[in-house]
Amino acid sequence: MIRPSSGGFSGGPRTRPRISKRSSAKLASSSSEAPILLYDGHCALCNGWVSFLLRVDPKGSLRFAPLAGPTAQARLIGHPELAGIDSVVLIEGPAATARSTAVLRVVRYLGGFWRVGLIGYLIPREIRDSLYDVVAYWRYRVFGRYPACPVPPPATRTRFLP
Repeated sequence: MIRPSSGGFSGGPRTRPRISKRSSAKLASSSSEAPILLYDGHCALCNGWVSFLLRVDPKGSLRFAPLAGPTAQARLIGHPELAGIDSVVLIEGPAATARSTAVLRVVRYLGGFWRVGLIGYLIPREIRDSLYDVVAYWRYRVFGRYPACPVPPPATRTRFLP
C-alpha cells in the first residue's frame, strides 16, 4: 500500500466550514470565468491528479478547491443534486458535472496529446461512472489518505481557492 508522506500539511484535519450567505455569494462569484475542479483534499490519488494537472495544463486555466472548503460549499448551493457528493466536480460557470464526465471535461482544457483521452466519451456514461465508482471505492485503500489537505507549492497557490 502506498501511503502519503506526512510533510507539507497545515494543522489538523479540516471540517466542512459553515459560511454566511454573504460569504457564499462572494465565493460563488470568485474566478467565475475560470473552471474550478472540486476534489477530495484528503485523498492521495486526487491530490496526485491535481499535481499532474498543474504540470500539464498549458494555459493554467483550471482552478482547484477542496470539496470540504467554503468555495465548494458556495458553488454547490445551486446544485442540490450534488449535495454530499464524494466525487470530483467540475464547475464551469453555472454548470456542474461530476464523476467520469467531470474527468473528461477537464481533459478538454489540457490540449495537445492529452485530448486523446476524449475518446472516453465513446463509452456510455453508465459504464464510465461504474468504473469511476470502482476506483473511488478503492482509492483510500490503495493510495492512502492525508490527515489534512496538503498545502500547495507557492508557485501554484494562486490557482487554489479555499
